[in-house]
Amino acid sequence: MAQVRANPVITELRERISHLESNPARRRQTLPFGVREIDDHLPGGGLSFGAIHEFAGGGAGTDALLAAGIAARTKGKVIWCLTRPDLFFPALAQAGLHPNRVVFVEAEKEEDVLASVEEALSFRGLGAVVAELVRLPMTASRRLQLAAEKSGSMGLVVRRWRRQTEASDFGQPTASTTRWRVSVMPSEELPVPGVGRARWFLELMRVKAGERAEFTVGACDAAGRIDLSTGFANGQDQAGRSVHSR
Repeated sequence: MAQVRANPVITELRERISHLESNPARRRQTLPFGVREIDDHLPGGGLSFGAIHEFAGGGAGTDALLAAGIAARTKGKVIWCLTRPDLFFPALAQAGLHPNRVVFVEAEKEEDVLASVEEALSFRGLGAVVAELVRLPMTASRRLQLAAEKSGSMGLVVRRWRRQTEASDFGQPTASTTRWRVSVMPSEELPVPGVGRARWFLELMRVKAGERAEFTVGACDAAGRIDLSTGFANGQDQAGRSVHSR
């Protein structure tokens, strides 16, 4: 029986793929939250570098604060692109991100924000690139995702709406690796009169190769970290499973 010769083109492609997969620089790294219940729901045990992550909030700036806390735990400068220069610097610092680490890029139009973010994501060595956007079309999100994959940078897209009617765009498909929604909850109670640590209801609405989940967490501390708050939210446990089904 005649021996079938291997296709040299296919052989070369397999060798290239094997080289890329074995190259440590090409392996996708992650940034863990440091909360097992959350990290267990994320492929690789954390937020992926070389990827885009989306955040939306309930109008109280919780989404921007969560993005700031995540960016604070990365290494290197942080690029923050926006159209409205209304960030409250002390709040960012309280979430762990000090302004001296941030380079703010202001643009008049969202198209210019997208262009700035794509260019920033192409640079290596940045901690994170944050974009404040009303809309994130699929084509634009793919461009950002590809730029992040090539450089290994992390992109954090904060969805900010001027009108409530624009919020429906958050449900449209994008190429983002994860999608989160952050809502305000009553602060933690203190044994004495006073204001306790802020709490958030954190919804993991979408994750590639993973499942949705919900968590009640303490807001970012001065190191940019969240922690799991005690108690259950909306009849579900901290992993997003119904407590009534067990």
